[in-house]
Amino acid sequence: MKAAWKWACLCLIAVVLAMGVYAAEGDLEGDGNPESSDQATAGSGDEVPPAVPESFTKDGKLDLDAVVDHFENLYRSDSSISEAELIVSKPRRTKSMQMKMWTKGEEKALIIIQSPAREKGIATLKVDKNLWNYFPRIRRTIRIPPSMMLAPWMGSDFTNDDLVRESSFREDYTYELGGRSEDPPGWLVTFTARPGTVGLWNRFELVVSDDGLLPVQARYYDRKDRLARTLYWDEVKEFDGRLIPAHMTLIPEDEEEGQDAQEAPPQDGEEVAPEEKTELRYLDIDFDVEVPESTFSLSELEQKR
Repeated sequence: MKAAWKWACLCLIAVVLAMGVYAAEGDLEGDGNPESSDQATAGSGDEVPPAVPESFTKDGKLDLDAVVDHFENLYRSDSSISEAELIVSKPRRTKSMQMKMWTKGEEKALIIIQSPAREKGIATLKVDKNLWNYFPRIRRTIRIPPSMMLAPWMGSDFTNDDLVRESSFREDYTYELGGRSEDPPGWLVTFTARPGTVGLWNRFELVVSDDGLLPVQARYYDRKDRLARTLYWDEVKEFDGRLIPAHMTLIPEDEEEGQDAQEAPPQDGEEVAPEEKTELRYLDIDFDVEVPESTFSLSELEQKR
């Protein structure tokens, strides 16, 4: 997954899904077809990633450019295989999903939902700017246009762009240091969308830890400069030699009035949630591992699961 999560986190399904409801139509065109018989692999170990310093501060000052580069690449690698849990909490229910993800570079990702049974086998393939979803219940592959990247994924508060992010902090935003943050403690960095940038956010405020190594909180403001959501990072763990936050919590701030009343009642296996939020927790991540090129093909996406 990319940057804010790449963490994708990471990037995914650009169809509006409400827990198992297929709400989009599409077609599969030849342009951008990722089919390939090339079995080249990544993670050969030829390149050694640069060492992460003990701190991005010196003489009481934060190296802002280094922090932004580090944040952009926090979850990135030449390739990766990971397992994660997505927990979607609504006022009337809580839903949990397990998924497995394969990535290669910044442009290729395959994500497969492994549980619960109702969503098992739903898969998403991203190759460059092309995005496909496969729905095993209807045995259909749908190609998703870039205009749908800001749609919610699997009924959660995350957008597709969050999980397979096409935007770049350096290319799509300007940034400046806002000084020290008191709540939460750390450094405040403000990102402002460049003119012409397509996206939901006019700006977002990122708080990083005192040493600049870890994200702590981000507040996202919409195009009318209203606070729309807040993202929290915690549960710092070591995965394959990297110290990164394993748990992210996204809380929406601007839910439309009356939306809760339209939600479906809880299903079997779902719990009643006290508040609305979406959590993403990495269970395991292996960086720079061998991932065959054929992993990111339509045949792999559509194989029987």
